Amino acid sequence: MLSSQTRDQVTDAAMRKLKTDIPGGLTVENLLKLDDGVLGKLIYPVGFWKKKVLYLKRVAEILRDQYDGDIPQDLAGLCMLPGVGPKMAHLCMDIAWGSLTGIGVDTHVHRIANRLGWTPKVTKVPEETRKALEEWMPRDLWREINWLLVGFGQQICLPIGPKCGSCLNATICPYAKGEVKLESPRKKKKLVE
Repeated sequence: MLSSQTRDQVTDAAMRKLKTDIPGGLTVENLLKLDDGVLGKLIYPVGFWKKKVLYLKRVAEILRDQYDGDIPQDLAGLCMLPGVGPKMAHLCMDIAWGSLTGIGVDTHVHRIANRLGWTPKVTKVPEETRKALEEWMPRDLWREINWLLVGFGQQICLPIGPKCGSCLNATICPYAKGEVKLESPRKKKKLVE
């Protein structure tokens, strides 16, 4: 939940603070006892930290009241938790319960799959990309595709200014060869303003 719209290093630092600075450790009960202001200071500067304080508190209540302090063991239950979407739910099912229910598609996987032409048409949102990838990708690759593409997307296939010139995939990549045109994140931002 903290990782959404947040760099890995910031998420890691926030998680370390939560684990070490909450009196008694990071548990559902201890999280519920924690003042919202203190919780905010522990997770800042994660993206949307004020909203995530509310999500963390609400999720802790739900886990205490409905799941005996544990997390739901199914995709639907996970997706019902505030701040948890399909990507996080699929990753959680795999990591926590050893159940591969789908591909965890975040912004990096979404962008790269579209640039590589791995979807039959350009998809607009990660959930469309997930469904398109699952149509053709062998299930035994679902688990690792997120981990592979996230790092690649953070280092080489950047959202703005991708490093196509140094990418080992440039000769086979439709985007690098100019065959796939996608809307720039900068243009989207300007349209919203």
